[in-house]
Amino acid sequence: MLAFSDLPLIEPLHRAVAAAGYEKPTPIQAQAIPLLLDGRDMIGCARTGTGKTAAFALPVLDALAQETPRSRRIRALVLSPTRELAAQIQASFDTYGRYLPLKSMVIFGGVKQGRQVQALNAGVDILVATPGRLLDLISQGYIKLSHVEFFVLDEADRMLDMGFIHDIRKVIKHLPRERQSLLFSATMPPPIAALAREFLHNPARVDADPPASTVKKVNQSVMFVSREDKRALITHLLQTEDVEQAIVFTRTKHGANRLVKQLDQSGVSAAAIHGNKSQNARTRALDGFRDGTIPVLVATDIASRGIDVEGVSHVFNYDLPNEPESYVHRIGRTGRAGRDGVAIAFCDETEGDFLKQIERLTGKRIERVTDHAFHSDEAEALPPSPKEVRGGRGGGGRRGPPWE
Repeated sequence: MLAFSDLPLIEPLHRAVAAAGYEKPTPIQAQAIPLLLDGRDMIGCARTGTGKTAAFALPVLDALAQETPRSRRIRALVLSPTRELAAQIQASFDTYGRYLPLKSMVIFGGVKQGRQVQALNAGVDILVATPGRLLDLISQGYIKLSHVEFFVLDEADRMLDMGFIHDIRKVIKHLPRERQSLLFSATMPPPIAALAREFLHNPARVDADPPASTVKKVNQSVMFVSREDKRALITHLLQTEDVEQAIVFTRTKHGANRLVKQLDQSGVSAAAIHGNKSQNARTRALDGFRDGTIPVLVATDIASRGIDVEGVSHVFNYDLPNEPESYVHRIGRTGRAGRDGVAIAFCDETEGDFLKQIERLTGKRIERVTDHAFHSDEAEALPPSPKEVRGGRGGGGRRGPPWE
């Protein structure tokens, strides 16, 4: 089994990795790091939680440490879709680069730009940014990208979902032609594949985590419940199950706020995190979740990117996602660092087709749990999907798994 000490990284990085308690690289780290050290452009297919930040941060730090310019300038740029994920990536650069004379920083919107501009003026080697704030500061003349040697586009599929593709193309126009470029994405929809062809040169491809895969250490189940009984069911489970830390996913920001209020009224301490929350509120919620003072975090999909907490024991899909890939991302928040995790999905009378799409994507029938006080026969009677109706029983339609 490959160990981190077997990878051809410089000694200060080996020291930092050892100090962080890493012994064996994850699959994407083992595959990507040698390719990136050889200077290859790369497409990495991996979801959050697979160790992909170290997969690109370590080679970037290794290369930048080989040369120290007289003055600091932005030599590596990492684009991230959300503030939380950007902050987490920058913290990882600090952790891995702790024994190197390199400086990293993060910029994002939602806060005043004054301190960010001050830090930029002091000089920075590695910049982690969200697209909007980056373009704002470029337009104001505070950021120049003419010396960038490494460009990393992280969570590209989520960038697409959030409407950032045009902004990404604008950023790329400011980059020098000679550079090493990396793209990481959990899924590879056609617009992302097209974007990759535009700015990557003969890229290596690392498929460390196929998009339909789910975490083996996560015990998945689904409970059928009417929409009006969901709040009672989640309250009951949070109060009676052995829940250490839980993330509860809702489909909307308003739904997240309403659920937090209802949980608080029931004596369950919870906080919401979504795009309408201020950066300070989001940071307080995440800090409280990480230190255990807030045991339940209610989140939307977009805001959940960047929630990387090893102690999450449960993930609840309060609302099933209308994109089946999001289910895979959600349940990947538990069962980390070798621990077991629990993922419980609620399915109401309107969500049957979402459940079928998830099972079709993963190729796995999720265990049905019907012996609970809020079980709904109506929700369990799943309607046929449009594809099944069009295909009929006599063939010609797309066949799903055998349990359909």
